[in-house]
This record gives sequence, C-alpha cells and structure tokens, in this order.
Amino acid sequence: MITHDLRVLADAILDKKGQNVVSIDLRPIGTAITDYFMICDGSSTTNVAAIADNILKEAREKLGIKPLRTQGMENNFWVILDFGNIVVHIFQKEYRDFYRLEDLWADAPQKTYKERKTSRKEETLE
Repeated sequence: MITHDLRVLADAILDKKGQNVVSIDLRPIGTAITDYFMICDGSSTTNVAAIADNILKEAREKLGIKPLRTQGMENNFWVILDFGNIVVHIFQKEYRDFYRLEDLWADAPQKTYKERKTSRKEETLE
C-alpha cells in the first residue's frame, strides 16, 4: 500500500534527522512523472548522504525495493531517488529554498510527516 511505503520512507528520513518532510500526491494533477514526490532537507552534505543511505537501506529491507535511478549522490546538494511511483528529493536547505518544488506543485495534495511519539525501537520492545 502506497501510504505504508510513504511512511516507511518518511521514517527513514526522520531517523537521520531529515527536516520538513512532505509528500506530494501528483496523481490528481495527471502528471506522467510519478505518483508521489517526497521532499525533505538536511543540514549538510553529510546529513543529506546519511538520509539517502538510510532510505536506500530501509526501502530494501522493509519494502523490498531498489531505486530505478539515483542522482546527486556524488555531491549531496540535491539527491534524487527514483522508486518509480515515488520520487524522493533530499536537499540541503538552501537548495530546497531556491528550487521550491512544493510551490511548483502547489495544486497537489500535500502531507507533512513528523517523528512518531514513541520510537519504533520502543514499540518492538513492548
């Protein structure tokens, strides 16, 4: 289910201190690019790389998927992970502010993700 996949990816971002995590549902707009964008930002190139690596790990382990394409991992200013129906954009903050993808797709429904109240580690211990 796509909402589960989005939540897994959002949790992978939040686990590595990704900020301002948003998904954009592009299906109502009828774009052929993808069904969903997931957008976040990191505080540095190191943070962006850690977020991307964790998304790749969690997507493989929990969803059984690998990206069709990746871009930007050589400089970690703006990393794109294309999973087909979900394309993840991981920006350094200043690049996100400059490109403003959310504004480009302002007509599409958006959802913001926050860290869960209890960590998943605590949930598994109960």
